[in-house]
Amino acid sequence: MNIKKPFYVLACCLMVSGAAYGGNPDRQGEAGAYELLMNPWARSAGLHSMSTAMVRGVEAMQLNIAGLGRVNKMEIGFGHSLYLQGTGIRLNAAGLSQRVGKSGAFGIHLMAVDFGDIPITTNNQPEGTGATFSPNFFNLGLGYSHMFENRVSVGILVRAVSESLSNVTAFGFAIDAGVQYVTGPSDNFKFGISLRNVGTPMTYRGEALSVQRPSPNGGSYQLTLDQRGAKFELPSLLNIGLSQDLYFGSYHRLTVLGNFASNSFSRDQLGAGVEYALREIFMLRAGYNYELGVSTAAEAPVYSGISAGATLEMPFSKDQKESRLSIDYAFRATKVWSGTHNFSLRIGL
Repeated sequence: MNIKKPFYVLACCLMVSGAAYGGNPDRQGEAGAYELLMNPWARSAGLHSMSTAMVRGVEAMQLNIAGLGRVNKMEIGFGHSLYLQGTGIRLNAAGLSQRVGKSGAFGIHLMAVDFGDIPITTNNQPEGTGATFSPNFFNLGLGYSHMFENRVSVGILVRAVSESLSNVTAFGFAIDAGVQYVTGPSDNFKFGISLRNVGTPMTYRGEALSVQRPSPNGGSYQLTLDQRGAKFELPSLLNIGLSQDLYFGSYHRLTVLGNFASNSFSRDQLGAGVEYALREIFMLRAGYNYELGVSTAAEAPVYSGISAGATLEMPFSKDQKESRLSIDYAFRATKVWSGTHNFSLRIGL
């Protein structure tokens, strides 16, 4: 097997990450478009989004694009999340992965954030005017993954990011790249690395940034001035993960995994998880993710570190074991509100 080409891609990821990661915790809050870090997919959310090495199909477009092609023929997925239960924020996602030839796969991924109806308030009417508004946050990704003899897969994804209100918008592009390597007697050891959200700065523009000022010469007319919106970077990060499958007979699988995340605009994170599968039909998983360098409760992230989830995956028939319907659920505990609930439906053909 010619293994040089995929590791050239890996080397490029590391070189790009070296340029992207000059940050430290002091840069927290300087980035924007944090919806790119929200995970709407329940299967990976049950492991606190730490399945860099083992994620596959449509969910791979959220975490590690290299796993996009590790499906039979086609996979369709839908995700819905109750983000920080009690805030009224919901995440909706849809994805499609399609094999092309023997080694390639294309995918499309759409995610939108639903903020609900937010009351409009003014200085004169602090209790609300009776009208409401809702921001429109969504991103659309197009990705490609290529597999080399089932051992090494590489992928790249281009994502368009849009944030808007009725009178102001911001738009940008982001690139994800990733590598997955599988080895072992039963392909049971997996290693993955992904570089996410490296892209163009975003700037808000629109009528909301226009203000009227009196004429400087004392005239009766007013001038309309456009204010410049400040640029903000995307929340880029580097994930490095590994996993090991342990088989007990022909019915039981236990997978242990670890993951390290280097965030460009926040503290680094280190975590581990475990997944148990019974005949690859029923699965339970749990994970714990720890943010490094936190010294006080005020500095702790919103997620307290604990996650759990379950999957029911059923083949359509005995003759078509690769064609499956999967229902996933995940819960991630938070220090405020009532946690995040994820629900997913996936159809593999």
